[in-house]
Formats: sequence, C-alpha cells, structure tokens
Amino acid sequence: MNSSKPPGGGAPKPATPYSRFIPREELNSFAAWKPGALSGGDDTATSPVQRAEPPAPPAPPKPSPAEELAAHVRAARTAGYQDGYRDGLVALEGFKQSFAAQITAQVGTLMQSYNQQLDDLQQDMARALAVSATHLARQIVRSELVQRPELVAAVAQEAIDTLLLSAHHITLRVHPDDHTLVAQGAADVLAARGARLLSDAAVTRGGCVVESDIGVIDASLEARWRRAAASLGIDEHWNGGPVPDDDGEASDT
Repeated sequence: MNSSKPPGGGAPKPATPYSRFIPREELNSFAAWKPGALSGGDDTATSPVQRAEPPAPPAPPKPSPAEELAAHVRAARTAGYQDGYRDGLVALEGFKQSFAAQITAQVGTLMQSYNQQLDDLQQDMARALAVSATHLARQIVRSELVQRPELVAAVAQEAIDTLLLSAHHITLRVHPDDHTLVAQGAADVLAARGARLLSDAAVTRGGCVVESDIGVIDASLEARWRRAAASLGIDEHWNGGPVPDDDGEASDT
C-alpha cells in the first residue's frame, strides 16, 4: 500500500472530526435542534415553545352615580363656558360696532355744532367790524360836512342828473344853510333843467331832495347813509339808532 504524502514532503496532519466545515450551500435542509427533539414524542414536541398569553387586565370599576353626576356637571360647565365665551365674543363685537357708530354720530353732531358756532362767530365778528366801520365813516362824513360844506353842491347836481330828461316841474330842496352853496355850485345844472331851489329845514345839511312830476329822488344824508350801511349789512340810522320799520325809502322812478 502506498501512502500518500502531501506535496512538498512532510508528515501528514492527523485527521480530526472538526477538520472540515460544510458550507451552507452544500446543505439541503436543516433545522435548529431543540431539547426533546430526539425523545420520539408527538409532533408538538418538535414545535417551537409557545409562551403563555398574559392575563387580560381587569375591567375598570363602574363609576358610582355620584361620580357620573360630577362628570356630567363638569361636562355641562365646560360646554356652558365655551358657549358663554363664544356668545360673549359675539356680544363684544356687536358692542364695539355699536359704540363706534355712536361715537361717530356724536362726533359728527359735535362737528356740525362746532361749524355752526364758528359760522355764527364769524358773522358776529363781521357785523362788529361793519358796525365799527360805519361808526368811523359817520365821523368822517360829519367832519367833511363841517370842513367842506360846499360838497352839498355836488350832491345836488348828481341828484338832478339822475332824473330823466323828460322830467318837468323839478324842485330841489336843501337845508337853509346850504342854500347859498348849492345856488352857487349847481347854478348851471339848475338853469339847464329849469329847477327851483327851495330851503327846507327838514332836510339835514349835506343832503337834498329832488321832486318832479315823474318821481322823487331822496338824496338826503339819512337816505344815502342807510344805503351805504345796508351794503355792509348794517341797518342803522344816521344818528346811530336803528331804522324804524315804518320809515320807508322813496323809490327812484
């Protein structure tokens, strides 16, 4: 018998039961070994060990009627709080809108009242200014009548020129102290219109009244003053008092 020697010479290694491992690929089927698999028992011995299921937890105890009532009360309180909070928000929003509308209306009324008061104040200031202006103008006119009485002649001439050329029977009435001044200063106009010059103490100095067959021209100082004051919104007499209601002004025709 020839003994085989490993290549390269040397003594062969002794064979051991674990000298070769079988690859997994060469195994057809295998199963993990468990205790009792070789006892020859029934099939249940070869099945995996089954663990016992833990016992079911005991059912919670049923709440008592008092606890159920307390739970219902808490639930009702929670629902009532939520409903009340929601209703409160709605009521608050409505109140804010109503309050804003009320404040807007009040501010609008206040502004209207303020504007009305401001307009009234402006009118009062304008009237006071107009009254002051008329008082100053009265003093100036009186001073002019004293310093330049001959101006009455220009007033008389202007009054006669206002009449239509078709007017006849013209009469010019002036204050007695102004008679000479008008006779000299308006002589040409009087002669051209064939007017008579008469003295009338009822006519205030500085003014005159022209009468004709077609109308009357009131150029008295009082009438001219009322017209000038009325243009400023002042209803005031030449002497400083209010004009009487029954004191009508003659119209020019």
